[in-house]
This record gives sequence, C-alpha cells and structure tokens, in this order.
Amino acid sequence: MASLSGGPSAPGMAPPPAHRQRSEPTGEDRPSTVLVLAGRAWIGGRLQSVEIAIGQDGRIRSVGKVRGGAPRHDVGQAVILPAATDLHVHFREPGGPAEAETIASGTIAAAAGGVALVGEMPNTVPAVTDPDVLREKAARVPGRAAVDVLLYAAPTVARARPALARVAGAFKLYMSPTTGIPAPPPRQSVPALLDDLAARGLPLTVHAEDPDRFETAGPARSLAEWNAHRPARAESAALELLSRAPSALRLHIAHLTSASEIPALRAAGTSFEVTPHHLLLSTASPLGARGKVNPPLRSEAERARLWSAFCRGEVPCVASDHAPHPAGEKELSFDRAPSGVPGVETLLPLLLARVRAGELALPTLIGAACDRPARWFGQPIGRIAPGHRAHLLVVDFRARAPLEGRRLHSACGWTPFEGWEAIRPREHYRDGVRIVEGGEYVGAPTGRVVRPEFALAATGP
Repeated sequence: MASLSGGPSAPGMAPPPAHRQRSEPTGEDRPSTVLVLAGRAWIGGRLQSVEIAIGQDGRIRSVGKVRGGAPRHDVGQAVILPAATDLHVHFREPGGPAEAETIASGTIAAAAGGVALVGEMPNTVPAVTDPDVLREKAARVPGRAAVDVLLYAAPTVARARPALARVAGAFKLYMSPTTGIPAPPPRQSVPALLDDLAARGLPLTVHAEDPDRFETAGPARSLAEWNAHRPARAESAALELLSRAPSALRLHIAHLTSASEIPALRAAGTSFEVTPHHLLLSTASPLGARGKVNPPLRSEAERARLWSAFCRGEVPCVASDHAPHPAGEKELSFDRAPSGVPGVETLLPLLLARVRAGELALPTLIGAACDRPARWFGQPIGRIAPGHRAHLLVVDFRARAPLEGRRLHSACGWTPFEGWEAIRPREHYRDGVRIVEGGEYVGAPTGRVVRPEFALAATGP
C-alpha cells in the first residue's frame, strides 16, 4: 500500500456547509438505518476499520466500531472512500454531437469512475447566457443523469446576471477563445465584471489565459508548437489581472498549468484546480492532436514540477476538464483538430493507481478530489461524516487494469491514457444505494440539478 501521510492543507477553500450532526441511533429510531458498510476507511487521519450506518434518507447517521439495526455489508480488504466531485466537465448537450457526449452517457461515465457530482460548463450550444437557456438545459437532467449536476452560467450578458445568479450553480468566465466561446470579454472590462459578480454570491471559475500573450504566427502542427502558441506567460498575465479581484468574490482558477503560480495563489487564498492531463502528460507525449487541449500541455520539466506540487498537497483541487470530441475529429490535422480530451471516468482511477504505486498519499488525493471540491460547491458530500450524503466508494487497491478507451462509458470511445494502469471503484453508493457493482454501472438515472447550499440560503431554491 502507498504512503498514507498527508500533505499540508491548501488555502482558499470555503468552510464546509453546516450540517446537523447525526447521533448514534437509539432504540426508537434504529429502523431508519437501512445499511451498514463495514471496512477500512480514512477516518481521523488514519486508515482504520469502521462501520458506517446509513439512514433511509441517504445520509450517514454514524461512524464507529460497531453499528447495528440494518443489513451489514463487509467490503473485506477493500477501502471505503468518499465519492469524488468533478468541478469541470463538458457534456456537449445541447448542441453538440451525441457521438461526443450526452448528459446521460457523461454521468454514467462519472458514476463508473467514482464521481458523484459534476460541474457542467456553459459553452454548449447555445451558450448558457440567460436563465431560459439554463432552464432548458436543466430540464434535460431529470430521468437521464446518473449523478448530480451543477450547471454553470456564462456572465457575458450584464442584464441577465441577476436572474442567472438566482438559478445557476456557478459562473464561468472565459478570458480567451475556446470551444463554443469565440469572443471573450475585452481585458479592460474584466475588473468591472469581477466587481459585479462578487455581489452575486455564486462561485466563479475562470479560464485564465490572456489572448494578448498568444503567439499567432502560423498554425501549430504539434503539441510543442501549441504550447508555444499559448505559452505559460498568457496564464501568468491573466492571473495577474485576477489577483486584483475583490476579496468577496468566490474565485476559482481552472486547469492551472504552471507550478510557479502556486505560491502566489496560496498566499492570496485563491482556490484553483489542476487536471490529470496536465499532471501526467506533456509535450513529449506521443499523442499528436489527441493531446491538444486549452491551455496546452506543457514541457516535461513543467509537468514534473506541477506533479511534485500536487503530491506535496499544495494544490487544493483536481478536476478532469472532461472535454470529449468524436475520435474522427481528433484525427484531423493538428491545426484543424478541436481542443479537449475526455477524463471524467479516468480522473480518480488514474490517481488511485498512483496512490497504489506509492507516488501519491491517499489523504492528499481525498482532499483534492473529494473533500475540497464538494465544499467549493457547497454540498454535503466528500467526507465520511455524520450528516453527509452517503456517496461512497469501495476500492480494492489490488485490482489494477490498463485503461481501454473502447471499454469506457463516454460516448466518444477513446482516452489519451490508453494502456495506463488504473484502479476503478468496485462499488459506488449514491445516497446509500449501490449504482456501481463489480465496476459496472447498475444504477437508475436519479441525478438532479443542485446549487450551492450557501446560494440557496441567499436566493431560495
């Protein structure tokens, strides 16, 4: 088993939502405990044998040595973990090709990979810039989603922001062109936009690249040239502008690629994420256009620095930036191929394999993939604690297998991590109900649209 020592805690995270603590069931209320999961879990700073009592409301009632009053499921030598939250996915619905991804296929992939909640980005077609578009998108979730979905909105239309803040789960600002967002706000308008969003109370995630720092002389024909076209200094320039954002703004930086930016972000208490592809892939990877992403993969030396910082616990969150495209589109010439790679199903399994290999501490991964992302979204998940929803995984660290794109659940049918070792969750429980068994999805589409609990308190459901 890998080293289980934790890294230093990361700053910039909102406090966890307050929940009424559930006490040990008494004789009077014991029938409401419907399942007891028994096994090893990371509790109190160490891996220990526990039993987890789950109530009929789908919440964890208590955690201790012996629980009773319900059927007991012992997971043996496997480990019980909280399910993950993926802050950053693109499911291409509405408006995208079904062979890339749909809400149904994308959330099944999430469930199979151990992700219980996804943050779905607004650059679908049409872009989510007004409440009517958001409501239409939200109507696609019930009866089709395998896990919960938080919907981002794009704050580019000033008059729509107040109404969007009452129905969206978060805002997403693109500071540079990307798929579905051809024209970002002018740089000079960003400070006023940040001031306005600070008053709205929702989290804001930012794609931080300054297009004025891009190199545009000729098309890029390789990963190295794409890195040169959208260099790390474009990220630095965008972060410098964002550093002047009002302190009231719940700011989060998407897909950070440069380890040199981490000290300043931590000192400012700013939340940020890294992706598995920036942690594990580089311009030296033999992927061609299949590795084309925004922001680009960096050099192998920069990748190694980012990975080291992540392993030291200096990165608060990890997210997939799941951005699938049909395989045929990624086979186009490099300059014509779209940017983006699938990743929601492989986010956790890839990193669990690194835990098994002794490269990454388990508590560091739990904090970055499960606990802090859930807190950022204001959701009572991501921890094995009374009052939290029983979104739980059973992981057997002995069960390793190479990834095969054709066997994944995403509609696109490919992965940039073909052949990489992964450890997939053996079981996944949603509110105490098993939705993955033996690594296969067996659940029902009970996912729903959620909003941060702090936003609900301010604006109502």
